[in-house]
Order: sequence, then C-alpha cells, then structure tokens
Amino acid sequence: MAVLKWDHLVHYVNDLDQPVKFFVEHGLTAFRGGSHKDWGTYNALSYFGLTYLEFLGIENLELARRTKHNVVVRDAVTVLPEHEVLSRVVLRTDDIVAIEGKLKAAGLALSPIIDGRRLDNQGRIIEWRMMTIDGDFQGLVYPFIIQWSQADEERLDSLNAAGINQPHPAGKVDMAGAVFRVSEPAAAANHWSELFGLPVSGPADGLDGSYSLKAGDQQTFNFVQGTENQFSRVILRTDSPQLKGQTLTVGEGEYVFE
Repeated sequence: MAVLKWDHLVHYVNDLDQPVKFFVEHGLTAFRGGSHKDWGTYNALSYFGLTYLEFLGIENLELARRTKHNVVVRDAVTVLPEHEVLSRVVLRTDDIVAIEGKLKAAGLALSPIIDGRRLDNQGRIIEWRMMTIDGDFQGLVYPFIIQWSQADEERLDSLNAAGINQPHPAGKVDMAGAVFRVSEPAAAANHWSELFGLPVSGPADGLDGSYSLKAGDQQTFNFVQGTENQFSRVILRTDSPQLKGQTLTVGEGEYVFE
C-alpha cells in the first residue's frame, strides 16, 4: 500500500535572498537552491531532516506563463508579486502511480505525472516525479504529490553527506505542523483524510474546534476555524532559547516556534 507523508511546503516569494537572510539572522540554516529550467521558477531551501521548506520565486516570467500541467507554477504567476503567501504542502510517496489511481477514482483533476528536475547551487542535477491536483475543497487548494528516486533513509544519508541537511546554529528545530484556516475544519480534515489516507482526530489539543491529520511520525496538519481557506502558519518545535516563543513573518506566512 502506498504511504503518504509530509515532504515539504511551498511559500511564494518575490526575492529569494530576503527570506534566506531573515532566517540566517535568526540562527536558521537557509540557502539558495537552484533553478527549474523547464518552468521558469527558482527556489531557496531550509531543511529540517526530510521535511523542508521551499521559498519559490519566478525567475523567467514568460516561461512560467507558458508552463503546462503544473498548478504550483500557474498559481505563482497568479499571486506574485502582490501576495507572498504560503502556497501548499507537499506529500511524499513511494508509489506515485498507485496514488494517481486512487485520486483519479475519487474524481480529482490531476496533472500527468511530471518528471521534475533542477540544478542545485553547485550545478548538480536534482530529479523527482510529481503530480499536481487542480481545483480545491471549499477554497482550500490541494497538496501536490512527489516521489523521489531514493528511499527515505538513503535520501537522508545523501542530504547529510552533501551538507544540504545540516544543524541550525540556533539549536534543534523540527517541522511539527501546518495550519490551515478554513470555513469548515471538520469537513476539510475528513476530506483530506479520505483522499490521502492520513488519520484524523479532533478537536485537536489546544486548538478549539479544530481537527488534525497525522502527516508524519510527529507531524500534523491542523484545520482551524477561519474564513480564508488558506494555508497560513507553520509550527516548528525547538529547544532553542533564541527561537522558542518567537513568530517569524515572511510575506503573509507565519513561522511559529514552540
């Protein structure tokens, strides 16, 4: 059976150097990633083990406008430069073909399975397969699905060996949760649970009237009451006195350290 786990998140920004500088100033390792030469986008990254955050910007607007089948790029063209928002979460699988079949059976509008690639900041080719989901549920856009060429343990070893995943100067930090402000938390959580096989519970502890999905070993997606129907906040768990209790704001997205 194909398993889905939280892989990373996408945050649209206009200038990659600004969030990198901001994170580094707060003791967090962040760096330029590379360019998606087929799509006209480029990124900056900050790793927390296998789960990481991706700041995504537009490098070549004309190419981005011509990109087909990739709603992440399409939405970047739509919202930037006015809104530097948290875009969506990304789910990792070991069998993207099986997930494609399940989501098609559920009636979702899917892109073809796309072969993705980019050059990293040292000129190395990074490759993956991915599939985006068009549309939304009550205004909340869906995650997209990714499959890496390596199994999780092998990939983590590779990230460590390449110095991509490295300790943060401020101290230990883990990605703990994503918060979605939605008009109907129970309906949204149950819908995602049925589609992606993520266990649901609720109301979530400490979040009145909200529901949560288990997205990894110690990670949750939290659906809380709101009118935005938007991914709005990232929760990070830390033992750093420098970061604990802080909220860092990048564009319209919040990074909360607990």
